[in-house]
Amino acid sequence: MTKTPWIAALSVALLATAACDSDVREEQEAEEEAAQEIPEPTDVPDGCEPDGEPLEIGLVTINLQALFFNQINTGAERIAEETGAELQIVSGDDDSVTQANAIEDLVASDVDAIIVDAVDTEGIKPAVREADDAGIPVVAVDATVDDPAVSTQVGVENAKAGAQMGDFLVEQSAGEGTAHIVSALNSTIQLQREDGFTEAVEDGGMEVGSVVDGQNVQEEAENEAENLLTANPDAEYIYATGEPALIGLAAAVRSQDLTDQVTVVGWDLSEPAVDGLRDGWIAGVVQQNTFELGYQSMSAAVRHACGEEAPEDVPVPIEMVTPDNIEDYLYFLEKE
Repeated sequence: MTKTPWIAALSVALLATAACDSDVREEQEAEEEAAQEIPEPTDVPDGCEPDGEPLEIGLVTINLQALFFNQINTGAERIAEETGAELQIVSGDDDSVTQANAIEDLVASDVDAIIVDAVDTEGIKPAVREADDAGIPVVAVDATVDDPAVSTQVGVENAKAGAQMGDFLVEQSAGEGTAHIVSALNSTIQLQREDGFTEAVEDGGMEVGSVVDGQNVQEEAENEAENLLTANPDAEYIYATGEPALIGLAAAVRSQDLTDQVTVVGWDLSEPAVDGLRDGWIAGVVQQNTFELGYQSMSAAVRHACGEEAPEDVPVPIEMVTPDNIEDYLYFLEKE
């Protein structure tokens, strides 16, 4: 029996839908499998209970919106659970004064150690010194606080990693063209990433064009990126210095339908960044091992609180994520 045209068309549509559903299921299964590959902590301290009470440790983060900071928190919580410590997480709301006040409150409550990811590495020093004067060890994570009052520094070499991304873009562009930047001028570490990148691309033959300030806030970064693209309609290369900057930039590039024109590089994976990598117009993302930052900073805090030795500096390596290897790093989309 010959099928009527509408039945044949329906059959083709159903097959296409089934194939699409299968592709979606395979992608979801891949992401679920990747999520199970979050690296385990490799060096967990024994912990202690001064005066028979659990350790009390405070963690002052930059904000609770970015996936990056939440993953650091998750790593710290994992070590707290394994050592029996109590962890109090306080958001700095992207404000150095709020962070300083939070440290002062933790000192007043007589915690056993403090971890801080500083918005302003200079502005936070008086509060860090106050903690040190009170006999409370301080661990700086992510952002380098260059002060003797800091017992341990855990993080990446931001300027060096920025330079690595600059070298990567020079390879992508054959050393030609102009690189624009979406930065966060209120963030010490993002300025370091900007400086390292700028030096590398200029040494490689490229020019640096417009630099806009996303203030480490996704919505502000998107607005500034929109303005940058409007002012530079022929823009080919743009670098984002942090997660909010990259998410905002990605949104701006999509909204102006420039994914076929602009090549983006930046820092820290997110769902929009992964989508851009898979589509190929985001060429590379510097990925920090956020969970390891949490593991190492909390482990150091526990050791200091227990009167044990801990290293003064704990370097955490980066990974360069590209369209070719993105599937290996999907676990960085997980908060927990």
